[in-house]
Amino acid sequence: MNLTDTLLGEAWYWVAWAVWVPLFAFCIFAAPWGRLRDSECLNVWLGMIVLLTLIWSLKAGVKPGLALHLLGATVFTLSFGPSLAFIGLSFVTLGVALNDGTGAFAYAMNALLLGGLGVFFSQGLHRVFSWIFPRHFFVYIFIHAFLGSALTIVGVGFGITALLAFAGAYSWDYLIEEYFLYFLLLGFSEAWLSGMVVTLFVVYRPNWVLTFDDNRYLAGK
Repeated sequence: MNLTDTLLGEAWYWVAWAVWVPLFAFCIFAAPWGRLRDSECLNVWLGMIVLLTLIWSLKAGVKPGLALHLLGATVFTLSFGPSLAFIGLSFVTLGVALNDGTGAFAYAMNALLLGGLGVFFSQGLHRVFSWIFPRHFFVYIFIHAFLGSALTIVGVGFGITALLAFAGAYSWDYLIEEYFLYFLLLGFSEAWLSGMVVTLFVVYRPNWVLTFDDNRYLAGK
């Protein structure tokens, strides 16, 4: 995670900018901004950005682009939907870039890999789980939140691994043995932390979680 300006070829970064700019613009227009008119929800959204900026800054790694840290994309997506989550995670990526000096050119790539893939997997898994599993409170907690967050960070890790391998930054063997396998361990931590946060939200502040509906998951309607 957190690629530097020189790790990949220049063309990769230009492609990332060409994808991120229209995607970010689309999210700006599609985002349910009315949700943030509630000062409480606005404070939660801003608070998530600040907290994740700190969490992403606490990373471990020995080589450029191979840092490991928790993600939080599933909590963001379940709470605010994909558009606001992607916008928020893009701000988180910006904060981390300004903090550790990874460089402006790699910003779009990092935003797509961490925010874009994170939201994509989180939202996709949420929809699949909603279709497959019954509408039940514990299904939402343990499947949508716990399992979804674990699979999301593993999926993001594989996406980053595949990109670095195809771009020739590192070999497949090295990436699988020295990088991707750690995402399986990270997935356990991501599942517990994200699952506990979502659990607290839906129990004490269900209005903070956009995808949780009392009628759907408590009454089964």
